[in-house]
Amino acid sequence: MKLRWWQRLLPRSAFSQTVMLIACLLLINQLVSYLTVTVYFIKPSYQQINQLIARQINLLFADGVDIGREHLTMVDALNAKVHGEEMQIYNQQQAREAGIEHTTYYGFLSSQMSQYLGGEAEVRISQHDNGLQIWIRPPQAPSVWIKVPLNSWNENALSPLNLYLMVIGALSVAGGWWFARQQNRPLRRLQKAAVAVSRGDFPDALPLSGSSEIIEVTNTFNQMAQSMKQLEQDRALLMAGISHDLRTPLTRIRLASEMMAAEDAYLQEGIIKDIEDMDAIINQFIAYIRQDQQVHEPMQINQLIEDLVQLEGKRTEGIEMVLSPDCPVINMNVIAIKRVLANLVENARRYGNGWIRISSGWDREWVRFCVEDNGPGIQPEQIQTLFQPFTQGDTARGSVGSGLGLAIIKRIVERHQGKILLDNRREGGLRATVRLPRD
Repeated sequence: MKLRWWQRLLPRSAFSQTVMLIACLLLINQLVSYLTVTVYFIKPSYQQINQLIARQINLLFADGVDIGREHLTMVDALNAKVHGEEMQIYNQQQAREAGIEHTTYYGFLSSQMSQYLGGEAEVRISQHDNGLQIWIRPPQAPSVWIKVPLNSWNENALSPLNLYLMVIGALSVAGGWWFARQQNRPLRRLQKAAVAVSRGDFPDALPLSGSSEIIEVTNTFNQMAQSMKQLEQDRALLMAGISHDLRTPLTRIRLASEMMAAEDAYLQEGIIKDIEDMDAIINQFIAYIRQDQQVHEPMQINQLIEDLVQLEGKRTEGIEMVLSPDCPVINMNVIAIKRVLANLVENARRYGNGWIRISSGWDREWVRFCVEDNGPGIQPEQIQTLFQPFTQGDTARGSVGSGLGLAIIKRIVERHQGKILLDNRREGGLRATVRLPRD
């Protein structure tokens, strides 16, 4: 199912979804708390102050302003009526010098002040060390500014509220993260154990922790893993016993064939050939069921290819090597990967027409090697079925062997977390590509 672009942005794991849910709920709670404090505490306080200031301004203009007597200006006449330092009157030039341009305009306070004063008024607020300063341009005298200091009020007094909300938010998110992590830790262990079982490794029983549902799932997984481990051991024991029991009569048949008369040499040669084929099939059975317990060690794939070609000796005729320089060293089960390479070369020799090319390469994520032949190739619809045990591509590539070769190769490559790909060459023949992870 193809996801839309906005769905790709959403968290996919249960852990991230839980953390996001807690964070969203917390954000909503913080916004509601902040708006509640603003609407029911801060805004009424400012409105009350606004109303008191408007009442003083109305009283200031109640008896009129005498600006003609003794050549008094509007500012001088108003300052003469103001007692103390409750209000200060400025004209436009004086207001600019006093810092009116650095104040902040408040629309809701201006609208309310306009209602109280009966005309269009403007309210601005500035912050100083000793408190707030409220600037009002009254409708009775639009050319003047009235400054009212509020020494007992300070916008910084609201910072503890903001700090409180931030601390509570951070602690809540951290607590939600820890809670989600604790809840998802058993699932993460279960996921890693499931991957290990899929590779053929059977870990110890997982601890039963977490919620009751997770405990039930973990307990069921432990039982399933134990049953699969026992089944694998029983199958390996059975196949090993059969292989061992078959080799005893094969050895007797070989000894009996060696004592045959000289005139039966042709019959003796056929019997020995059949015995060798049966012995090879038994070795394939053992290779398929065995658990490769060897320790992984660093090795360069080019070195493996060169060692294999060198061991081939006289059979190297027709083998072409194209090795990538500076191929990186990776950790691998050397014996198992050498078996993969040898099986692919043997298949190329058996089904090809004498020409084999072995190449290597690498990129940021993978180290790869390819084995190619010039045989008849294989039908594309049969490629995937060839990796199944006891399956042969007898239509195009004969029917020699037990049908376990590619199954063994696929199992080894997957245990290395790698990939194997079969495809037909354009020039004719089959190409087998094995990719192994660099990390």
